[in-house]
Amino acid sequence: MSHSVELQHVGMAFGRTRAVTDVSLTVQGGEFFSILGPSGCGKTTILRMIAGFLQPTEGKVLIGGRDMKGLGPDQRPTAMIFQSLALFPLMPVWENIAFGLEARGVAKPARKAKAEELLKLVALEGFGERMPGELSGGQRQRVAIARALAVEPQVLLLDEPLSALDLKLRQRMRAELRALQKRTGVTFIYITHDQSEALAMSDRVAVMSAGVLQQVGSPRELYDDPATPFVARFVGETNAISGRVISLDGGMAIVETAEGRLRGRIGHGLSPGASAKLYVRPEALAHGEEGANRLTATIDRIDFEGAFALAYGRLENGIALIASIPSTELASAPAIGVPASFSFRGENAVVLPDE
Repeated sequence: MSHSVELQHVGMAFGRTRAVTDVSLTVQGGEFFSILGPSGCGKTTILRMIAGFLQPTEGKVLIGGRDMKGLGPDQRPTAMIFQSLALFPLMPVWENIAFGLEARGVAKPARKAKAEELLKLVALEGFGERMPGELSGGQRQRVAIARALAVEPQVLLLDEPLSALDLKLRQRMRAELRALQKRTGVTFIYITHDQSEALAMSDRVAVMSAGVLQQVGSPRELYDDPATPFVARFVGETNAISGRVISLDGGMAIVETAEGRLRGRIGHGLSPGASAKLYVRPEALAHGEEGANRLTATIDRIDFEGAFALAYGRLENGIALIASIPSTELASAPAIGVPASFSFRGENAVVLPDE
């Protein structure tokens, strides 16, 4: 059975530098859980506290309901995959996979049998006698996963393991990791700064900024209902339009902006009269359609992305605007250098207090 992981008011300071501040969250057993945030936000520090490489300055780390205080990495039901993978270049693949079992005194025949079983699991059957240098980047990644699984961890910790791979290989490995996690049922805690990775693979995601937990939710919840301005900006592309809240009624906020009065869903912590920002996604903007929420922008450029194009422009007050245009509608796309009208439904925008 996989274990749950619970952080209770966890904090970590390095001298006067505070890396993590009062983080509380629960990862369910068997869940694929990602911690997402920019470099230096504290996500790797949290992973190292769960693994036992760091002891928190404040709070508790519980795995399977048991307090991990004072227990080192070798005493915890966890395994960790580092960004560098750290395979042994002079050992064949099967010995790399079985290394943790050898350290535990498992006999060679049993180690080799376990390695062959795991090679089959990660779709590398027959690769046991090859050397790591003979493998592709994706194959080495799978060997590192098999090595971690060999010691039968209840929780697998992954620290940006795909960051060194090229885009197409990263996309393929995302699908493989997700499928592997579902097959094994092991709890995965995955660290990344790449929002597309987190949204594509995870059951739930925690978003971090400057050591503070901003929001925990499903990928769809984070994208559609951001709880803070940071989450609204960091998870996906968005347009932010400043204004002041005029009224709150029926779950909707009316905001007075330089572009006129705009309407959006009421976000967390919003109050009448407060400075606020209305956030609307590029795909929610419709070019040339009539609507209550209207914006006029002069388009600077249009970038073709395949299935869609991104139109970049400026509102009349100089604020940047980005709109997504389906490829099937490019014939009616706005002209460069000419003011164009966009509209959006209030249900597709959210209003949050200004930072």
